Amino acid sequence: MAIQGFDYKGFAQNLAQQALELIPPDFNDNQKNYVANTLLNFATVAGQALYDDESLGFNLDQAVMITQIIAEWSFHKSVDLVRSGIPQQYWDPVMQKIAYTIFEIAKNAFHQGLPQDQCLQLIEHHVKKTWIDCIEELKDKNLIDEGLKEQAENQSNIDAMMQQAQAEQQQAAQVQSPQMQQGVPAQSGASVPMPSNLGANTKVLKLATLAMLFQKMKQERVQTILNKFNPDDAGSVIKFMEMPDLQSKVDPYSAMRCLQEIKANLPAVGQNLTPSTIISKIQNVSQYLDRSQLEQTLRMERGKVKKFVFSALEGEYYEIPPKVANIIATHLEDSV
Repeated sequence: MAIQGFDYKGFAQNLAQQALELIPPDFNDNQKNYVANTLLNFATVAGQALYDDESLGFNLDQAVMITQIIAEWSFHKSVDLVRSGIPQQYWDPVMQKIAYTIFEIAKNAFHQGLPQDQCLQLIEHHVKKTWIDCIEELKDKNLIDEGLKEQAENQSNIDAMMQQAQAEQQQAAQVQSPQMQQGVPAQSGASVPMPSNLGANTKVLKLATLAMLFQKMKQERVQTILNKFNPDDAGSVIKFMEMPDLQSKVDPYSAMRCLQEIKANLPAVGQNLTPSTIISKIQNVSQYLDRSQLEQTLRMERGKVKKFVFSALEGEYYEIPPKVANIIATHLEDSV
């Protein structure tokens, strides 16, 4: 059967929308549209392939991760193509080869059960190799000259973003007090990308990602969770939470990747996600919110979510995956 709960179209559109904020501001409208549409197209195609092919046997988390990886690299390499100076008529063939490479390598890596960091490193290696091979092929066919070849081979948007983030962090550290330097990211308008080698900045990104989640939760619950943290880490999370523009400073792809890794490392919880327990959670929320307040809370949600909630209030379980249903119920609990 198809992957239950995997809305690949909506997911791809969401990734493309987030990417609009990360496209270099000096790109013209044609270049910006190319980057956004390339990400959207390849993420959608990959998501549909994962959704339709039952023989792959991937679960929801794996499908989301593979689609996200393809979207992220589609973004970075399409930016590299624009920067490279290669004529636009050759862009699509290059991107098609890169997307195909990612899809095949990711499928094999996930099937082999490789750790996530190894999967990412393997994919990065093959993306860079495919990029160089494509540039070499264009040169061999005399479609670009040696100067353009060298310029294209030296393009790496993901590395440039990392270098920019590190430079801004160092600059911020020079003007901040020692107490404020611990765990606080650079105060700039640039997003912070995930380092490809999962180095020292990974912990900071994870803490920032948790802070974004905690900003949407009740403070009593947040404090209960933070009490279990290392004091230094808890302090860093609190400082992140106090940043009103935190979401604009963290690359959404990196945040989602951090969440996936955090989730993968969480210990199994003996949680009984039966329809009756989930219905009870939602009915409990109705003690604090009347129907009009619930409608207001859910005004931006999709029709299926609204139908699920209001069916639960009537004691009926609208068929959506239990994990998704529990997330919805927990979100409602946090909102009261």
